[in-house]
Amino acid sequence: MSPISLPLQGVLVVAMLQGTLGCAGRSPIERVVRLAEMNTDQIRALDRDRTVILIPGGIMEEHGPYLPSYADGYQNERYTADLASAIARRPGWTAAVFPAIPLGSGGANAVGGKLPFPGTFAVRPETLRGIFMDLGDEFGEQGFRWIFLVHMHGGPEHNQALDEAGEYFRDTYGGRIVNLAGLVTGSDPGLEAMQASVTKQVLDEEGLSVHAGLLETSRVMMVRPDLVSPTVAQAPSITARDLPELYRIAGGPDWPGYFGAPRYATAEIGRRIFDGDTEWNVSLALRLLDQQTDERDLERVSGLLQNADAANALQASMQRDRTLAPRQRDWVAAHRQ
Repeated sequence: MSPISLPLQGVLVVAMLQGTLGCAGRSPIERVVRLAEMNTDQIRALDRDRTVILIPGGIMEEHGPYLPSYADGYQNERYTADLASAIARRPGWTAAVFPAIPLGSGGANAVGGKLPFPGTFAVRPETLRGIFMDLGDEFGEQGFRWIFLVHMHGGPEHNQALDEAGEYFRDTYGGRIVNLAGLVTGSDPGLEAMQASVTKQVLDEEGLSVHAGLLETSRVMMVRPDLVSPTVAQAPSITARDLPELYRIAGGPDWPGYFGAPRYATAEIGRRIFDGDTEWNVSLALRLLDQQTDERDLERVSGLLQNADAANALQASMQRDRTLAPRQRDWVAAHRQ
């Protein structure tokens, strides 16, 4: 099995087999470490100025009848491994990988007002923000200054929470927590790779590639083919041409939890998408490290909250969160008396 086809840990597994993980005996060419496996002395020895903390994430959300609920996480773990390898190949730099955090806000079912929905186990945006602000305090007080979140998920409230945690870290510690997937640069090599891999007819059926369709199913086939239902080969296409149509479809009584044309997905298309996405991730991350780009100057996925159609589609989810927060606080107050 070639390194490019390794599932999940990908480059991390290759690095371990080559003896490049851990503080002792690491290759000067590639330094990838995993914080969960390191002791106090090893973590203390990390060069704070040349260590990048990578935190993979993955919301547990429904992906319809063909993909696992942790589909985002499996993809993000692969992206993290590829990015870690690229950073660690820079002379003197170390990529330190934090354990994956399987939490996020705003499952895809939220855009149709379907709450709850089997497979989605989301947390409130303020909870997500608090988790990453708390982690930011831990890393900041220990002197770390570079943290990249690899937490691909399109929920605007989700991305806003991560962006706010990053702004807090920057203002408080002078460092950077950057939500990479929440940045918009105008280029999408992964999407372009998918578009170049199929016919116009297939692209027409895919429509907006937003959730559990051809694009995402191909990626999951690449990293975890064992978790893709074989019945995807008979999946009917559910095509949305624009966001208003997408919200209307998601709100329908029989929406199965996905959009697009997943029956055309293949692992080879997934490989091409990963290659394109990794090119984008690495290029952006290195520009940030070299201070050639500032994330504050880029558009954000969270800006979708300013779109009236998107805001209206999320009203049910937001109202549910507003109900849950005081209920939880009241319960805690009553049981602490």
